[in-house]
Amino acid sequence: MSFSPLDSALYGPMFTTPDMTALFRDDAQLARMLQVEVALARVQARLGLIAEQAAEQIAASALTFSVDLQRLQPGLLRDGVPVPALLGEWRAQLPEPARTALHRGATTQDIVDTALVLTLRDAHALLDAELHALMTVMAALAQRHRHTVMAGRTHSQQAVPVTFGLKVAGWLAPLVRHAGRLHELRPRLLVLQFGGAAGTLSALNGDGLRVASALAGELALAEALMPWHTQRDALAELAGWLSLVTGGLGKVGQDLLLLAQSEVAEVTEGARGGSSTMPQKSNPVQSELLVAAARMNATLLPALHHALVQEHERGTHGWQLEWLTLPQMLGLTAGALTRARHLLEDLNVNTAHMQATLDASRGLMLAEAYTFALTPLIGRADAARRVQEAVQAVLHRQAPTLQDALGGQDGIPASLPRLNEVDVLGASGELIDRVTAALDALQRQAG
Repeated sequence: MSFSPLDSALYGPMFTTPDMTALFRDDAQLARMLQVEVALARVQARLGLIAEQAAEQIAASALTFSVDLQRLQPGLLRDGVPVPALLGEWRAQLPEPARTALHRGATTQDIVDTALVLTLRDAHALLDAELHALMTVMAALAQRHRHTVMAGRTHSQQAVPVTFGLKVAGWLAPLVRHAGRLHELRPRLLVLQFGGAAGTLSALNGDGLRVASALAGELALAEALMPWHTQRDALAELAGWLSLVTGGLGKVGQDLLLLAQSEVAEVTEGARGGSSTMPQKSNPVQSELLVAAARMNATLLPALHHALVQEHERGTHGWQLEWLTLPQMLGLTAGALTRARHLLEDLNVNTAHMQATLDASRGLMLAEAYTFALTPLIGRADAARRVQEAVQAVLHRQAPTLQDALGGQDGIPASLPRLNEVDVLGASGELIDRVTAALDALQRQAG
């Protein structure tokens, strides 16, 4: 196993997606750094700060410049970042005036952070698309099972009847909010980093803000209020969002794990995991992975909060904490979204077992409803006492069902209705419609 399973050829596909993995490959990251350097040269040429010929030479060289990772490693170990060694290799292949013009007025962190932001823009698009695809699947599943009655459970005990559609709507509602949060986060996250050595842009002799504004436009990024070398709140906010999303999906996985237990068997995964020695088993592996991703992101999140503690105008170790954690969190979130979608698309909902669970309760899940039904007839206190006595009679096998136990009591009015589970679903249907309508509105707004 590799240091991180996400980087493993064997384990990686369990936890992340090829598209997210591709964004964080070494060659992709270095290509982003070259992209930022080319954009910087172009805007400085446009502003008359370097020769047009220099910008053209830098742009042309970037198309053919082959980065040798092995040659960069000694410089990376020495400098702690790849940019100085990268620039040394690149300058050796550039003629004048491009050699002098390259990287003018920038600092290493400007290039690395802006390259990260460009990567996060692509990651944002991947996550947004997969989130909306999953929500569409959930909405369809909720509507398909809006009338599928099952046991509602509180404190892991059977409580009152609900519908499976309402349960799915409960999974969907937080994701609708998370989609809104991602949209709100975008302008705070996709922001240029350009400040020079200590965030003053002093190397550009009064032209720093003009260069920063033009560079932001060239890269289609927002212009920063000021350089954010040691202001890492947007990255921490993204990490919080990633943990929220995988936490919501972990709740889906946890529910499915419980419903898939052999004694319950109200759902089964379409792609069932097997055992090497017990052929009767159908392991809910996909649900397990959702829970694992949620717990891992919750474990990684504090590292991004620790990385907020930075020193003066340029930090020391906080940067490395981000490198060690944020890509993992993005990879886990992409994998969890895709896995959840496939899981719910193929989920087997065993409505017969759901009904069998209701039948086996012998009407006890109607206890609350009968208390309310009896209250206007005999008063609240007497109704609660009568229903409690009837519950005990059922539990002690003195009556086959709650309805029979109540019917056998003296003083129970003949006008008491005989209830069933469908009668006590409350606003379940309306709540499902409200959640799916909120998703429809969100998707219309997104275009």
